[in-house]
Amino acid sequence: MTDLLEETGDERADAALGGLARLGALPVSAHADVFEEVLTGLEQALASVDDAPDRHP
Repeated sequence: MTDLLEETGDERADAALGGLARLGALPVSAHADVFEEVLTGLEQALASVDDAPDRHP
């Protein structure tokens, strides 16, 4: 798990992916819950892109 990107350039995505750091301290049986949380955070970050004003008129 040390090959993860340190930053994506998007604060929301970085915050969501930061949850993966918890995997090493958790039993494998708890990993699915962490993956669900990370996926939800990434989906929210992606959905908010649609709400952002256009940067290229």
